[in-house]
Amino acid sequence: MSAGSAPRRIILCADDFGLSDGVNRAILTLIGQRRINATSVMAVAPAFDRGSAATLRDAAAENRCQIGLHLTLTAPFRPLTMHFRPLQNDTFLALPKLLRASVLRRLDRELLHAEILAQLAAFKAAFGRPPDYVDGHQHAQAFPQVRDALIAAVGASAPAAWVRQCGRAPAAKRSAGDLKSRVLDILSSGFRTRAAKAGIAFNPAFAGAYDFTKEPDFATIFRRFLEGLPDGGLVMCHPGFVDDALAALDPLTTQREREYEFLASDQFPALLAERNVALK
Repeated sequence: MSAGSAPRRIILCADDFGLSDGVNRAILTLIGQRRINATSVMAVAPAFDRGSAATLRDAAAENRCQIGLHLTLTAPFRPLTMHFRPLQNDTFLALPKLLRASVLRRLDRELLHAEILAQLAAFKAAFGRPPDYVDGHQHAQAFPQVRDALIAAVGASAPAAWVRQCGRAPAAKRSAGDLKSRVLDILSSGFRTRAAKAGIAFNPAFAGAYDFTKEPDFATIFRRFLEGLPDGGLVMCHPGFVDDALAALDPLTTQREREYEFLASDQFPALLAERNVALK
């Protein structure tokens, strides 16, 4: 890096706003500290309503933070549309079943399209405008069939929005990484092709996937996320405070608090300065 070179500007996106009050509180705190510059809203989640949307809208406007739709198509959440199928016990399918059904082309594109439009409409009703971008809970936006329905819905209802692709930067791909990252690289190739053909913008590279079950040191792993990430690249994170609602809905609990602690600490801005990285 040459002296005085311009910093790489990245998007640091906190997923899952609306999942629980504890998640919302952590995300709002980090927005107020300008430690993140994007957050994705789950329109079908229990802690998302007009009140939480108004609070987020004000915080984001004051602190230059983008707000996106976190498209949600997996259990334990329920669809907004009445006739969505397939379901399991009145909820969306679990992640492995949704991925299998999409790969085997067993999903109904019209039903998918209608559900995505409904979640986009719910976002617009809450915020008074379309989302800045659209991504997906558990990366479902990149799945076969889902990606086609998503791109069509975004083109129709939020044409100025960009979409999240989950392929890593070339430098990151050279180190094999975990299975999740390799699968996302494969799925995202087709997603990028379709988005480009439709004239919909997307992030140039992605980082943030790791094995949550191993409870790694997030400071160490975040350092790795920045390796080779280009200007405009996106890092996904999941800060939150554990509460009963979160524990009932999602297996990712205490690691959210570790992510929050790092992002709220002095270590985080020091690392960005060391790597000549700034929030976009």
